[in-house]
Amino acid sequence: MQWTLVIPLKPLARAKSRLSDTAAEGLRPALALAFAQDTVAAALASAAVRDVAVVTDDELAARELAALGARVVPDAPRAGLNAALAHGEAVVRACRPDSAVAALNADLPALRSAELSRVLDLAAEFPRAFLPDAAAIGTTLLAATPGAQLRPAFGADSRARHRASGAAELHLGTVDSVRQDVDTGEDLRAALALGVGRHTAAVSAGLLIPGT
Repeated sequence: MQWTLVIPLKPLARAKSRLSDTAAEGLRPALALAFAQDTVAAALASAAVRDVAVVTDDELAARELAALGARVVPDAPRAGLNAALAHGEAVVRACRPDSAVAALNADLPALRSAELSRVLDLAAEFPRAFLPDAAAIGTTLLAATPGAQLRPAFGADSRARHRASGAAELHLGTVDSVRQDVDTGEDLRAALALGVGRHTAAVSAGLLIPGT
């Protein structure tokens, strides 16, 4: 099964506020963009991915991610993460009603294409499925096969909310790169230990992060 991924990205100036103890104010937007670039590049290289739609109103991010091959969808609702994902899903399925659609976080800088393919191949066995994040509290991927709706419930405790909504929780072996999103300095250290993509590596090179 081939998937269309919907990746939401808030305006870079407001992104990654929880990295303030690790990255200076002026560097956080660059990190957020780098995370998204590495996420999109790895996603597009996955054998299970047909295409990627990025939902964003950030002009710089739109240009850079389109250059990688993503389709950019303006965030028309401007009502938060879940509204952006529902809008992206609607845009995708307006063109291809039979699409398999998965929502993927934009902050997976260590993402490996082969691991993403493994997750999506397993998700294809369920109408709706999700992958919890490394902290086992949130969600990094939510998938819906043709005929099913995403019904995103991202945010605090999204693992519990997606499970309560009837989505199947995916259990795989080593797919750490698909689970390691980055919100804090500790998350960034974990991603760097896994091995990040070239954009994040370049932007984070000047950071002094204890433990790396």
